[in-house]
Order: sequence, then structure tokens, then C-alpha cells
Amino acid sequence: MSHEMFVLLAGGLAVFAGAVVQGGVGFGLGLVASPLIALLDPTVMPGAVQVVNATLPLFTLAAEWRRVDWRGFGFALLGRLPGSVAGGLVVVYVSTRALGVLVGVMVVAAVALTARSAVIPRNRGTLVGAGFLSGITGTATGIGGPPMALVYQSAKGPRVRATLAMFFLASALQSLGILAAVGRLPARTLGAGAALIPFMVAGFLVSGPLRRFLDGGRVRAGILVVAAVSSFVLIAQSLAG
Repeated sequence: MSHEMFVLLAGGLAVFAGAVVQGGVGFGLGLVASPLIALLDPTVMPGAVQVVNATLPLFTLAAEWRRVDWRGFGFALLGRLPGSVAGGLVVVYVSTRALGVLVGVMVVAAVALTARSAVIPRNRGTLVGAGFLSGITGTATGIGGPPMALVYQSAKGPRVRATLAMFFLASALQSLGILAAVGRLPARTLGAGAALIPFMVAGFLVSGPLRRFLDGGRVRAGILVVAAVSSFVLIAQSLAG
């Protein structure tokens, strides 16, 4: 087996697993796929994952678009715009190690606090702030879901998935545009992302049982678990990089 084929299959399996998680919880593709793809072929990151991030939400929205919280999406997108620009500058000028560790620690602290029954209020300020943080880390590392997911942890499953899908669609397109503008989105990266899309589709198609399980009153627990894992993965990825 050639090295290129091995990278495709291993990265594809990671994307498949990430799509299963995101199809059920509403986020998690970047958490599962980004670290492995970065290890296998760092030259295609974070653009390849952003290509997949821009595609998966279309499947969620096709089924649950009526449940989008448009007001919350608008405020989050307002914060995401400057966050994407900041993330692009981080990719070019700043080490992502310190950023990843800082954001990872912040997410761990937020999970620890909210797990003890406290819930982050979902208002204009928290939505803009979560959008901003997501913009920075999503553009720089491919992992941007935890801040938004924590703000929506008290919502019902369909609303969480639909709103995050709409946000991630806009976010991934923004990130791709920023990466292209700063010269970090070569054609090879786009090709690698496109090759991973079939694995993503397969993962989403088999995520149905997980959605039904979580929608039985387990969405908040699922969000906290995936957010905590994501933060530790982000910290480890940043320290290893």
C-alpha cells in the first residue's frame, strides 16, 4: 500500500468516526479528524478538515433546518467574523501551541463548572464571545466546536444540531476564505479535503441511532463529554506541535 493510500484510508476513518459523533451531538468532526490528519500529513491542515466541515452541515440542515435558532446564529456569526481573521493571523504569525493550550484550558474549566449543574447563559454576549473563540481556534486548528456547543448545552438535540450546523457551514466557508487570502490553501489541500467527503457521508448516515439515543434526554451529557475530550485533544495536539 502506498503512503498516499494509507494517509487517505487512515484519515478517512478518522473523518468517518468524527462524522458519527457530530451527526449525533452536533459537533466533534474536527476533534476526531484534525489531530490524526495533522499527524499523517500536516501540509494539508487545517484546510482539508475545513472542506469537510463545510460539507457535513448540509446533511444535518437537510433534515433539521427548521430548528435553527436564527437569532443566536446571528450573534455567534457576528463574533465569528473577527475571530476568523484573528485565526488566520495566528496561522501566519503566531505559534498555535500557546493558543491551543489556552483555549483548551478554558474549555476544561467551562466544562467543570457547567457539569456541576450551572449552565452558561445563552445571551448576546456569550454568543458573540463563543463565536469569536470558535473563529480563532477553528481557523487555526480545525477544532472550533466546543465554545458554541457549551453555550447551547441546555437546548434540545434538534436545535443544537441545526444551529451548530448552520454556524459551522458559515464558519468553514469563512475559514477557507481567510486561509486562501493568506496563501495557506493550496490546490492539494482542497483535493485532500474532497477525497475525505465520501467517508464523512458514510459516517453521517450511520449516526442515526446515536441521535435517537441522545435525544432521549442525554444531549447535555453528550455535549459536555465531547467538549471535555476536545479540549484535552486540543491541548495535546498543541503541545505536540
